[in-house]
Amino acid sequence: MNQRSPLQGITVLDLGQIYNGPYATFLMGMAGARIIKIEPLEGESMRQRTLIGGAALPFAMLNSNKQAVTLNLKTKRGREILIDMARRADVLLENFLPGKLDKLGIGYEVLRKVNPRLIVASGSGYGSTGPYREYPAMDISIQAMSGAMSVTGFPDGPPTKIGPALCDFSCGIHLYGAVVTALYEREKTGHGQKVEVAMLDAIYFSLASSLGLYFASGNYGGPVDFPQRTGNTHSGKASAPYSVYQVSDGYIAILCTNNKHWISLTKVMGRDDLTSDPRFDTAKKRATLSDEVDKIVGEYAARFKRDELFAILSPHHIPCAPVRDLAEITNDPHLHARGMLEWMDHPKYGRIAAARSPLRFENQELTKLKPSADLGAHNHEVYGEWLGISDEELEILKSEKVI
Repeated sequence: MNQRSPLQGITVLDLGQIYNGPYATFLMGMAGARIIKIEPLEGESMRQRTLIGGAALPFAMLNSNKQAVTLNLKTKRGREILIDMARRADVLLENFLPGKLDKLGIGYEVLRKVNPRLIVASGSGYGSTGPYREYPAMDISIQAMSGAMSVTGFPDGPPTKIGPALCDFSCGIHLYGAVVTALYEREKTGHGQKVEVAMLDAIYFSLASSLGLYFASGNYGGPVDFPQRTGNTHSGKASAPYSVYQVSDGYIAILCTNNKHWISLTKVMGRDDLTSDPRFDTAKKRATLSDEVDKIVGEYAARFKRDELFAILSPHHIPCAPVRDLAEITNDPHLHARGMLEWMDHPKYGRIAAARSPLRFENQELTKLKPSADLGAHNHEVYGEWLGISDEELEILKSEKVI
C-alpha cells in the first residue's frame, strides 16, 4: 500500500525567483505539496532569459509540477488577491530583497493576521538583519563575499568562481528545511511563523576544510599568510593522495583519507615498498609529502585509460571517480535507473533530462514529472476554481492588468 506523500495537503504560494526560492518549492512539490507559482505579468526573470546557450532551461528544471499564475502586486486588487490566497495557504515563500513585501503592504505582520497558521519563508543574500541586509546578492557575489571564491583555483592563479551555483542551491535546501521544521512545529502549537535563510549563512559550513587549515595556523583575525587556493588537492592540506590525475584519455579523481585506503592503493599499484615506508605511514606524513605522493600516483594513473583505471581501483574500495562531462551525467544510467533523471519532451525547451528531488521517502512512488507551465496557465483554475472569482471578474482583472 502506497504511503501518502509527506507534504500532501500542503498549499504553497511560491513567489520565488531564479534559483534558491524555486528550488525550495520544487522540493516541496516533489514531496507532495501543491505549489502555486505566482509571477508578475511579464513572468519571473528566469522565464525571461534567452534560450541562447540554454540560459532559460533552468526554469524548466526548477518549476516542474507547479501551477503557474500571474498577479500584479503593484496594484491594490492584486495585493488583495494575494491576501485572499494567503488565507487558504499553508506556506508563502519569497526570495526578494528583505522588506520588499512589507513595502508593498503584504508583509508577515499583515499576512499572519488573516492566517495565524501561515508560514512565511524568506530567502535572501544576507538575511533581514545585520549591516549587509540591503546588499543585492547573486550566487557569484556570495561566492566572493563568503570566501568560497578565495579558496577556489590554484595557488598561482586568481580567485575562481565555483562552477555550480552552490550558494543559491545551498540556500534553497536550507529554506526547504526551515519550512518543513516550521510545519512540524505548527502541528504541535497550531501557529505559523516567519523563517528565513541567508545565502551567506548557508554556505559557511562548506568551507570547513579550508577553515580548519586557517584556524590551525593560529591566526585569529589577521591576514591569511599561506596559500588559500589548493587546486585539486585537499583544502585543509590533510590528505594525500587527494587530487585529479591525468590518464591517457582524460582525468580521474583519486583520494586516500586513511591508512586503509593508502595500503589498498599501494598494493594495487604493485608498490608494496610504499606500504611499509615510514615516510608515508600516516595521513599527516603523506599530506606533508603531497607533491611526492602525487608524482607517484600520477605516474601510475597515466598508464591507463580513465574507465579502465576506475574499474581497477573501485573493487578495492579506493575512493575514486572518473571526471565526467555534462553529456555523460545527463545520460548516466545510474541516475536514470533510480528515477532521478527522466527524459522529457518539453513543449517549449525540447528534449531535456528532467530531474526529480534527491529526497526519497519510503513507499512513496516517484512523482510523475509534469513540464513547467506556460505563464499564467493556471489562472482560471487557481483564481476561479480555488478562490471562487467569477469568469466575469477574471476578465475584468485581466483587462486591468491585475492578472
